[in-house]
Amino acid sequence: MSLSIEGKTAIVTGAANGVGLAIARHFVAQGANVMFADRDETRLEAELGEVQGEDGASARYFAGDLRERLTIANLLSATIDAFDRVDILVNASRQLVVTDPLDPEDKSVSALLEQNLMTALRLSQAVAKRMIHQADSEGRDDGIIGAIVNIGSIAGRRTQPELLAYSISAAALDQATRSLAVSLATERIRVNGLSVGSVMSSNLKVRLAEEGDLREAIVGATPLGRIASPSEVAETVQYLASDASRFMIGQILTIDGGRTLIDPVVEPVH
Repeated sequence: MSLSIEGKTAIVTGAANGVGLAIARHFVAQGANVMFADRDETRLEAELGEVQGEDGASARYFAGDLRERLTIANLLSATIDAFDRVDILVNASRQLVVTDPLDPEDKSVSALLEQNLMTALRLSQAVAKRMIHQADSEGRDDGIIGAIVNIGSIAGRRTQPELLAYSISAAALDQATRSLAVSLATERIRVNGLSVGSVMSSNLKVRLAEEGDLREAIVGATPLGRIASPSEVAETVQYLASDASRFMIGQILTIDGGRTLIDPVVEPVH
């Protein structure tokens, strides 16, 4: 059983900051070739601008709105141009907006289904087709040919009124992960997911500074008594992308320090 992803090529979305950036950086450190994908070109340039044009660089970036089908095709083409193949896809791009549950004009549910579900689904379909084509070209008729990991949220199981859209999209992504896993198993592509609680991302750090009692609320609702580091999420994604989990499909692993195991009086927004 090997955790190695050395020499593999991965696409990581949401890779300009937060959990996506941590995953992409961790994969590079583990010897993978990584395409960092995000809408925020300024942040991508700040993170990777100095290596973008280097021959043989193991990290490249692609900026674009993956809600657009043409952008998905261009991302895949850019990855193939840079690294000749793709072996791993990590759908880590997530958006959270507040919903007014009594406003019939509120568009947040459809917006987050498009961003948090459909983007991951369409990109998974495109990448899976490429993985199948690679295997056919290489004459590979046995073994796993690719891995897809979807990063979701415990909001798919535990919610608040203002997180209506986010919770629906998180639950939908979990079910899409299970359905894709069954559908792609015969193609030898493994699909799994993560359900993530509070992670000490740059965005959460800002909120903790602005909302003095938020840290105490999160820690108080977490049996392990702390907030996860992005590296802890990244290491679990590596496990799901590696041969160490080669007989695992359709599983949604939970990384929340035990928050979903208890029934707090107030569930903090993360």
